[in-house]
Amino acid sequence: MNTIPANTVIAAVFLIALVIGVVAWLVMQKQRTLKLKQRFGPEYDLTVSEFGNRVKAEAELTSREKRVAALEIVPLTPADAVRFTQAWSALQGRFVDNPKGVVLDADHLVRELMAKRGYPMGDFEHRSADISVDHPGVVAAYRAAQEITARDERGEADTEELRKAVVHYRTLFDELLGVAANKAPRVRADLGVPVHS
Repeated sequence: MNTIPANTVIAAVFLIALVIGVVAWLVMQKQRTLKLKQRFGPEYDLTVSEFGNRVKAEAELTSREKRVAALEIVPLTPADAVRFTQAWSALQGRFVDNPKGVVLDADHLVRELMAKRGYPMGDFEHRSADISVDHPGVVAAYRAAQEITARDERGEADTEELRKAVVHYRTLFDELLGVAANKAPRVRADLGVPVHS
């Protein structure tokens, strides 16, 4: 009778286990990549481009998720929602008379809203990274607004760019406020609370 040596059987089992392990690892990596792409959208591609490498970019995005998960992000109270909505309306009303000042005011109001919700107020890169976790669809607008604000501070932005910056800030503002785009809450004057239609 012809028998297979024990060493050969052990080697074959080890090789099969190794192949199964590698395939399982590749499948898990692919699922992780897909999950991150779905969660972060265009931010995923931007991060890969910035880091120049998918593995490093995915480690950064995963790190962001963990950091933001540890934060205590809270919804606004109805009174705060009204206050922020009224502040934004007043800000927009001032745009015609002082577009440069309004852009800076919009930046400050967005920062105040972020802080009220529980986001840390580090430098811009950390703020935008934190926002990208829960609001990936608007982080590009936030970056565009910041870029225009920086150009404005150097005296390089025209009125149309300032208008775009305010629109970009509004996109993030609405998202943080919890209001669907173009559907700001109406405020009942007698109660001072938002009314959603």
